[in-house]
Amino acid sequence: MYKHPLIDRDKMTPKEALDILAEGNARFVNQNEDEKDFKALIQLTKNQQHPFASVLSCSDSRAPVELLFDQALGDIFSVRLAGNIASDKGIGSLEFGSKYLGAKLIVVMGHTSCGAVKAACDDFKDGHIGEIINMIKPSIRHEKSITAAEDRCSKNAEFVQKVCELNVKYQIESILRCSDILEDMTQAKDIGIVGAVYDIATGQVKFMEDTFVGV
Repeated sequence: MYKHPLIDRDKMTPKEALDILAEGNARFVNQNEDEKDFKALIQLTKNQQHPFASVLSCSDSRAPVELLFDQALGDIFSVRLAGNIASDKGIGSLEFGSKYLGAKLIVVMGHTSCGAVKAACDDFKDGHIGEIINMIKPSIRHEKSITAAEDRCSKNAEFVQKVCELNVKYQIESILRCSDILEDMTQAKDIGIVGAVYDIATGQVKFMEDTFVGV
């Protein structure tokens, strides 16, 4: 919001929104973040919000979306759920962000060494955590390159990473399958959807080009 004051967010394209996020992550990685006048931003956003992007990401405390994309108040409509799962409530939030707040881009972002993904790989069960695990399990079934049973667990970092990436793709598929609103908006090119994985060891976000829809 503060960074691109000359861009009319109603006219912003999904590609422009993606570029802004990529530029912000590069600043974050290089420790070159923009100065932010939060006091002014509070006043600017106190009566309304108009985020340019929505991000469905994991709740992991090491992956705060606004920080790693070097954005500020009013920039990102953030939906955070362990395992970046597209639950009904999560999809409803994304629908609100796109249709009623005007976000031009949806990013579904997983991250390396995700605890929820590891738990799914180990078929962990405890309380309501099982509901999260069940929404990640299809990605485990889709991972067929590693076949040895002893290697299909959280101790195998390669397997965990493959499942993480497949989970991002599966959650995007779920969003488009379950939301007529968002599917229609992507078909009309009103919004775009992309997948990404955040590396908690480097700070870098890798956008997965084979997931891009409407961008």
